[in-house]
Amino acid sequence: MQQRRITELLRPLLEWWLNVCRKTVAFVGADQFVYWRQYNPRVTVSPDIYVIPGVSPDSEPDSWLLWQHDVKLSIAIEIVSTEWQKDYRDLPEQYADMGVAELVIFDPRYERHPEGVRWQVYRRIGKRGLVRVEVSNGDRVRSKALNCWLRAVGKGAALRLRLGEGPKGDHLVPTVEEREQLERAAKEAERAAKEAERTAKEAERTAKEAERVAKEVALARVAELERELRRLKAARRVRRT
Repeated sequence: MQQRRITELLRPLLEWWLNVCRKTVAFVGADQFVYWRQYNPRVTVSPDIYVIPGVSPDSEPDSWLLWQHDVKLSIAIEIVSTEWQKDYRDLPEQYADMGVAELVIFDPRYERHPEGVRWQVYRRIGKRGLVRVEVSNGDRVRSKALNCWLRAVGKGAALRLRLGEGPKGDHLVPTVEEREQLERAAKEAERAAKEAERTAKEAERTAKEAERVAKEVALARVAELERELRRLKAARRVRRT
């Protein structure tokens, strides 16, 4: 269950990172069979997460026949299952034979296993093939293929894999849900700003109207006083005569 929840969060996050943030074209898949031996269909692997550069993210393959599609995996990410020994031993050999450029094996329960490790990073290095270049129990490792960091965030059942930007990966790339929240917050802020502007303009119109009315009242009062003054002057002249 945890393995599925990790991949369900990470796959669309990777898709957005590569195709939108990095402005590349890449297919990000999960849990699909990949075949690389044309005449041996029993040689296959089903990566938890994988990336195929140059393939539209809208592709909908049932499986991948690498020799037929003429593609290669730039990275595979595997979440260690309960059969951890098999994953530790067999996965690097399978991906080395396949020709993957980078393999990241993440063990969310590494503390429970003898000689378990949280992260193992393999990269293809010239004639040496797929070589393990990093082993770590820290919270993050850098992926050369993705040009970002993979980070373990949360604990226990809430543990998830996220992407980190920056020199040390400190800035988390927002998930789909977080981006939607940010977009809603931005729209709400824009709406509030427009409402505040409308209110300010309305207050300005009200103030100008009040000023206009006050001016009219004052002018009317001045006119009334002038008329009263003329009346009084006229009355004095009448009395003198």
